[in-house]
Amino acid sequence: MKVGVIGGSGYTGGELLRLLVNHPDAEIVAVASRTFKDKPISAVHLHLSKILDMRFEDISAGEIAKRSDIVFTAVPHKAAMGHVPELLAQGTKVVDLSADYRLSYDVYETTYGITHTDRGRKAVYGLPELHRDEIKRANLVANPGCYPTGAILAAAPLVKAGEVSRVVFDSKTGVSGAGMIPSEITHYPNVAENVAPYQVTKHRHLPEIVQELAVLGKCKIHFTPHIIPAIRGILTTAHIFVKREMSREEVVESYQKMYADETFVRILDEMPSLGAVRGSNFCDIGCFEVEGDRIVVVSAIDNMVKGASGQAIQNMNIMFGLDEKAGLLMPGVAP
Repeated sequence: MKVGVIGGSGYTGGELLRLLVNHPDAEIVAVASRTFKDKPISAVHLHLSKILDMRFEDISAGEIAKRSDIVFTAVPHKAAMGHVPELLAQGTKVVDLSADYRLSYDVYETTYGITHTDRGRKAVYGLPELHRDEIKRANLVANPGCYPTGAILAAAPLVKAGEVSRVVFDSKTGVSGAGMIPSEITHYPNVAENVAPYQVTKHRHLPEIVQELAVLGKCKIHFTPHIIPAIRGILTTAHIFVKREMSREEVVESYQKMYADETFVRILDEMPSLGAVRGSNFCDIGCFEVEGDRIVVVSAIDNMVKGASGQAIQNMNIMFGLDEKAGLLMPGVAP
């Protein structure tokens, strides 16, 4: 299977390449970057030295599509919609890692303040645990955001069971989620020895969480993210308020039942930790503390893997009828 990557110089692009080089069924045929045209990939991604002997190319979407069975668009929001129509016109499949196709077009334009230039195109939201059958038939998959992945999986079983009235998500993330370009919020003196909430009620990933949980059941959703002094990982604490009191055993059973066949979701007796998922495609879910009508559930993911590039490859595997675990079944890097 021939694979192309548009936007290979950023964190998600580099993570795609790290995972794809060891994928048993994938051959990387082109990696596009205008900024680093003709430079060795390993000059930007030093960890790929002596592993990936290729150079970045400045080529059109049409040209990369001609070489590829699937193309990953790992580009900023708004940029993907400029590439996807041409890619699909050439008959290649696409997994888009930006937000351009995750939301309804009206919600997207309101959330991102951008006019969508590819309105009307249908994409499948690429959370395999909820949309596997649609992903199998899709030519265009919108890879979920990192925060929504951990949040949705943390609450989905109880929401689906119709037990939930309200969920409050409190998420802590490492700085890699903000991308490779430094900013004030990711500047080391502002991050070190600090926990910084931001966009406390209006983060742009909130509409994704609302959209996907609304498919499962009706409840109110609140979400507040925080930056912590870590590179990778998202730890989400979900305060789930239920309509009736439930026992811990009943709660755990609902999670075990929903995720029984999901390789990349692990239901734990212990508290999830970022160290256990770092570098892996796993989402660990645990805690399950019950306090009256409040149930506390904690999830942990690597924002660069299950929260981005690993999940994108998981979607690719599903789209092509491959073993869903191909190239992804590896433990976290601990300690």
